[in-house]
Amino acid sequence: MRILEVKGETVSCLPDKLVTLDRCRFCSHSRYFEAGGMRVISPARAYCSRSGAGDEVDLKAVTRVWCDDMVGEGYRSIMSIIS
Repeated sequence: MRILEVKGETVSCLPDKLVTLDRCRFCSHSRYFEAGGMRVISPARAYCSRSGAGDEVDLKAVTRVWCDDMVGEGYRSIMSIIS
């Protein structure tokens, strides 16, 4: 698992690719978001696993994102999975 540090509301999804948190929250690779020292399940995982049940994530307060993309695929929208 990779832990991505948030810088200016973006994360380094790939070495040469920045992604906004607004987009990251819909990525199938995002597992958790950290805000205020607490780790919450990502909105994408909450939606896919429990049909939308999950805590709201204050994207302005997020400092780190746990990402399970270990092969370098990069951003993958959950829309392709749930449609």
